[in-house]
Amino acid sequence: MKQKFIDNGYIIVNFEEMADIYIVNTCTVTHIADKKSRQILRRTKQINPNSTLVIVGCYVQVGKKELEKIDEVDLILGNNEKNDIVEYVKGYKEKQVIVSDINEQKEYNDFGKTTYTEKVRAFIKIQDGCNNFCSYCIIPYARGRVRSRKIENIVNEIRDISQKGIKEVVITGIHIASYGTDFNKELDLIDLLKEINKINGIERIRLGSLEPKLLTERFVKDLRKLEKICNQFHMSLQSGCDETLKRMNRKYTTQDFEKGVKILRKAYPNLLLTADIIVGFPGETENEFYTTYEFLKRIAFYKIHTFKYSKRKGTVAEKMPNQISNKIKE
Repeated sequence: MKQKFIDNGYIIVNFEEMADIYIVNTCTVTHIADKKSRQILRRTKQINPNSTLVIVGCYVQVGKKELEKIDEVDLILGNNEKNDIVEYVKGYKEKQVIVSDINEQKEYNDFGKTTYTEKVRAFIKIQDGCNNFCSYCIIPYARGRVRSRKIENIVNEIRDISQKGIKEVVITGIHIASYGTDFNKELDLIDLLKEINKINGIERIRLGSLEPKLLTERFVKDLRKLEKICNQFHMSLQSGCDETLKRMNRKYTTQDFEKGVKILRKAYPNLLLTADIIVGFPGETENEFYTTYEFLKRIAFYKIHTFKYSKRKGTVAEKMPNQISNKIKE
């Protein structure tokens, strides 16, 4: 979005500075994210009361009615509308709410631009949406169903940026393991990675979060043949206890996870493995917690990202019994 404004002659200033237009791109993965977004909206208009305040992103998709009540907000755009944000801002006259149903979006909405975060690294988004409906997660409602980006568009973009000196690409998305599942023909993540591996100038390919069930003998064998794939993998684990995983509606067991890790370690002796863990999920007992604790020790991760469970309105887990107190989560 920032690049689209630059391409149209706009000047980007620091968010805390005086500006004609302020854009807040929201997250809604937790209720705390929603709260922070609302705080930013009210604070921003104080900098320049005559500015146009635009709010976009996932909070818009699930909290449109809440945001409509905030007087400071001028323009509310859904995830499907972000691609045309410059046109909407140019045409703005009075308070508008333009949010289409994300579930009706059947194809990937291709921005055609990359976010560069470092001089030699680029993040490449290959898909959007998720079909898993984990009991704690609002993302399928905010981002819709799985939509994969066309393989030729991804490859062409990476070819272009490789000519600009970019050496590493990080493959990202909401659920990259599902890449290609919405295409009619047989095409999956490994097919895409094979094509990226052929691109001259790209020296490293790093993968975003992977699902345990993706790590089959066949997948890892094909992956190991791609010499540009980095030996660091991030796994979406969330818990090391089967009872907790079942309540989370995660579609794998700890046995599935451990099996996948063994396959990975055999292929990559110098494997760096990281994972996400949620603590304090509804109903998690001391025994379940220590089952996870022992499982993590056994797997021997390089690094673990640990999060307290955050109740999210609109999810199954919100209404589950035996909610854990914040003190115990800490």
